[in-house]
Amino acid sequence: MSRKLKNVYFYTTKPNNYLYTLEILDLIVSTILPIIDVVLAAGMLYYAYKYVRGTSAIIIFRGFVLIYIIWWITDIANMNILSNILGGFISVGVFALIIVFQQEIRKFLLMLGSNRFTNNKSVIKRFKLLFKISQEQSKINIDELFTAIENLKKSKTGALIVFERNTSLDFVKTEGDVLNAELSSSLIESIFFKNSPLHDGAIIIEGNIIRSSRVTLPLSKKNISKSFGLRHKAAVGITEDTDAMCLVISEETGKISYVQDGEFCKFKDLDDLKNLIINDLAN
Repeated sequence: MSRKLKNVYFYTTKPNNYLYTLEILDLIVSTILPIIDVVLAAGMLYYAYKYVRGTSAIIIFRGFVLIYIIWWITDIANMNILSNILGGFISVGVFALIIVFQQEIRKFLLMLGSNRFTNNKSVIKRFKLLFKISQEQSKINIDELFTAIENLKKSKTGALIVFERNTSLDFVKTEGDVLNAELSSSLIESIFFKNSPLHDGAIIIEGNIIRSSRVTLPLSKKNISKSFGLRHKAAVGITEDTDAMCLVISEETGKISYVQDGEFCKFKDLDDLKNLIINDLAN
């Protein structure tokens, strides 16, 4: 009798365990996955907004939204002529968006392609103890940098310095000569010395390491002042596509320009510029 009861108990609990597992899976599908979906969608929208914020693209986007709202109202109100005109425009809206926002889409896709988890410096910064990044690699020697900048300015030696941040610049590093040398004022000055074979192009600095020299950067298609040369166009171009920062020293005037997000940033003097760079590199 007891044996039969045990057998009955054994066979009745197995389906219960199976049903319990199905309930857990159903809970995951119905509750957890929608949360993940919302988080991923919010993250994508955040990055999309981040790359159009403060540009003319956000104004154009508002225009598209306004046209859609007007079309929706005219459709409800049975205003057929206006509704058909706006409906025809909206039907090709996806292609129009791609054309209008091609620069922002390119920048967003470039960010996705370059910011792999293993190459994302912001992730690495959060896990410094795990990766054991040395102080020399993670923090720039700002005094050595500005000693070089002051000397290059005085001698009117042209220079283009790129600071790599979260977005990987591997796609342009390969265009130049790999150095992987510790940053120093004498090294920067010797690189940009007019008779140096390395003076053409840009140098890329990551942390306190000069990764590459004689790097060819993409030129911006933006119309900038004719007083600026190719170095300035290159600085605008790389900062449009990535979150890098650039310093440009004119070989004609010795004037220093600081470029970020495709725009020239204003500063009062070298001390102000130093504080700007320190704050921007910390973010």
